[in-house]
Amino acid sequence: MSTADAIDVVVVGAGPAGLAAAIAFARKGIATALVTGPTRAADHRTTALMEGSVRVLDEIGVWERLAPHTTPLRDLRIVDATRRLVRAPEVLFRAREIGLEAFGYNIENDALRRELQAVADATEGLEIVRASAIGHEADAERIHVALDDGRTLSARLCVAADGRQSRMRQAAGIRVRTRAYPQVALTFTVRHTRPHEEISTEFHTESGPFTLVPLPGERSSIVCVVNERDAVRLIGLEGEALARELERRAFSLLGAFQVDEGRGAFPLASEVAEQLVAPRLALMAEAAHVMPPIGAQGLNLGLRDVSALLESVETATARGGDPGEESVLEGYESHRRRDIDSRMAAVDLLNRSLLSDLVPMQGLRGLGLYMMQKVGPFRRGLMRLGAGLNAA
Repeated sequence: MSTADAIDVVVVGAGPAGLAAAIAFARKGIATALVTGPTRAADHRTTALMEGSVRVLDEIGVWERLAPHTTPLRDLRIVDATRRLVRAPEVLFRAREIGLEAFGYNIENDALRRELQAVADATEGLEIVRASAIGHEADAERIHVALDDGRTLSARLCVAADGRQSRMRQAAGIRVRTRAYPQVALTFTVRHTRPHEEISTEFHTESGPFTLVPLPGERSSIVCVVNERDAVRLIGLEGEALARELERRAFSLLGAFQVDEGRGAFPLASEVAEQLVAPRLALMAEAAHVMPPIGAQGLNLGLRDVSALLESVETATARGGDPGEESVLEGYESHRRRDIDSRMAAVDLLNRSLLSDLVPMQGLRGLGLYMMQKVGPFRRGLMRLGAGLNAA
């Protein structure tokens, strides 16, 4: 491959994590290029940015732009809506118990991406490359990223944030461990007749969580995890029939529903790359890990990737080192691996505990929720962990 351009860091992928990474590197004075990839379709889903992510976004100077589009999550409620022999008590977490105004803030994905892209377009020292990366080759000094328009970008470090089908990861020969679940996550946005009072409610059912997350005004996003048969039935409902079914599953907590346009269906699976790094390459966000939409961990985990890699690169460049050198990448892998693996395990355990008909498993889940409600230090520690604070 020939070298058409020379830069320090090339970020591949213009999803929220890739945009945040490119902005962060450029604002630290590191010559950065962002390869945007193909034009993205509208995304009607939402993302709960937990407090740890808010702090990352504030540090790189973009939170002020995002904040007007968000709704705070001041309280989180868990309700056992199963009909099993052993049922858990209701649990209510309040952000003020750990000194926060909110555990996080919910934002519609289109607004999140639009505002981050606007910041990226205006960031000095950040070159926007409107093309797709199709592969790469690394040598001792640089990594050469091939684009679908025939150009090649040469950099000292490539950050792969190009999603779960990452071409950069595939080109590096990094394998992925995958675990599929017999469930589908359905996503909707609804308008309702009762205020949500900035409370997110998660109903635990035998097929998975049914979660209501506040949006601006009297609107909420819904993530409904069901088995494949129910998913087909629900997706086939329209208008009033769908609204009434979602109301029933929400126990009419927010009154009558009206379903907005845009819905999604996503088979549940978890994926994690066996390595987070290769020569002069670092994986982040969904190129590195894909989590089921349970517990609001996906993008929050990706933004912690951004923070950790930025810290490693800053440390190296401050002493005149190479941002793509082996020690930098090893430090990033070491820093992120425990956090990723522990969050994956926790979400897997929660999901499997809901699906299990075994009474001992139901009892353990009930005991865990009881301890969350009654044991102060345990409760507060979990709240801080869930908010993305004290992350591994």
